Amino acid sequence: MLGEIIEPRFGGIWKATRRSFFVFLAMALGCGTSTVEARAQGKDLVYVGTYTGHGSQGIYGYGFDRATGQLSSLGLVAESQSPAFLAIDPSRRFLYASNEINQYEGQASGAVSAFAIDRASGKLSFLNEVSAHDPGPAHVVVDFTGKDVLISNYPLGSVAVFPVLDGGRLGEASDFVRHKGSSVNPERQQGPHAHSITLSPDDRFAIAADLGLDQLVVYPLDPAKGKLGTPHVVKIHPGSGPRHMSFDPGGKFLYLLSEMASTVTVFSYQAAEGGLTELQTISTLPKEFSGESTAAEIQIHPSGKFVYASNRGDDSIAVFAVDQAQGRLTFVERVATAGKTPRNFALDPSGAWLLAANQNSDDIVVFRVDQKTGRLTPTGQVVQLSAPVCVVFVPLP
Repeated sequence: MLGEIIEPRFGGIWKATRRSFFVFLAMALGCGTSTVEARAQGKDLVYVGTYTGHGSQGIYGYGFDRATGQLSSLGLVAESQSPAFLAIDPSRRFLYASNEINQYEGQASGAVSAFAIDRASGKLSFLNEVSAHDPGPAHVVVDFTGKDVLISNYPLGSVAVFPVLDGGRLGEASDFVRHKGSSVNPERQQGPHAHSITLSPDDRFAIAADLGLDQLVVYPLDPAKGKLGTPHVVKIHPGSGPRHMSFDPGGKFLYLLSEMASTVTVFSYQAAEGGLTELQTISTLPKEFSGESTAAEIQIHPSGKFVYASNRGDDSIAVFAVDQAQGRLTFVERVATAGKTPRNFALDPSGAWLLAANQNSDDIVVFRVDQKTGRLTPTGQVVQLSAPVCVVFVPLP
C-alpha cells in the first residue's frame, strides 16, 4: 500500500508557535578554522563532513575569507565515524552530525553526535553521542529555537527528535516515527527511505522527504516538548524519489529536489496549515542527457533570486532564476563541478561564493557567484579532501 505512515514509538501532541524571527538566521547557517586575527580579517568557519574509511577521519575545518573566497585548512577538527551531514545551532555554538553507520553499541542503528565550537580556533569539542534508533541517518537539522535536533534515517525510513540539553548535549529521543509503504520502483522504492527533514520558516512543521514513498510527510512540531504531531502527506509524481528541499527567504515557496527523476518541484506554501500546492516541475539535466545521473543537493541564494541543484553522473550544478512573485524557475545555466559526484555544496552567507563537495574525486571546488545573474565561475581553487559529503558555514562577526 502506497504511503501508509506511521509507527509511532513515542507519540506526541503539538502546539503551534510562530517563530519567524529565526528564518534568516537559519538560512545563514546552512550541510578551516579561524583565529582571533582571522576574525578581524573577515574570515568565517567552514566545516566539512566526510565518509570515513576512505582516508578521512571525521570532520575537517577551514577558515574562509569572504573577500577572496580562499579556504585555509585547519585539518581534522573532530574525529567522528562517517559524519555524513552536519548542522549548526542558531547560537553558532554547537555542531551536530548524523553518523551514517549501521551498527552502534551492538545495535542496528546509526548515531547522532554533538560538538561544541571553539570560534577562536575552529576546533570542535566532543560533547556526547546518542543512538539514532535506526541505521543510516542521512540528514540532520536543528530547530530554530535551538531546543531540538531532528534526523531522518534512510534505510528503514524513520525520523526522530532529540532534545538539546544544557551545554549543547543531546538527550535521548523524545519522539520517533517509522514510515510504512512503498512506491513504483522495485529496486529503490521497495520500502520507505526518509532522506531529509526540513523545518518550516515558523518552526511549526517538520517536513520529511521520503524517497521510498514518493511523499513529503508534513509533521506538526512542538519544539518545547520535542514532539511530532499527526502528519499530512503530499504526494510526489511516482518514481521521483524526493531527496532534499529548501524554503525561499520569504517562506512563501518550497523547492524540492527529487533524486531519481533529477527534477526540482516548486510548491507554494500555506503557513497556517503547512499546506503545499505544486506549481512547477523542471529538470536539472540537459535534454540530450542519456547517461545515469541522480540529483543530490538544492540550495537557494540568500537573495532568493536563484536556485542551485547538483547532479551526480552529469557532475554539474544547474542554476535557475526565481520569479520571486510567483516562485517559478527559469533555467540559467549548467556548470561542471570539475570533479566527480557533487553530493553536496553550500553557498556562503553573503551569496558571493559556492563550495562544491565532489565525493568521488576527493575535492572541494570553489566557485564565484555572479550576484546579478546567479552564474557560477570556478576560481581555480581546489581543496583535496577524502570523500567530502557535507559543507556548512559558521559566520563570524
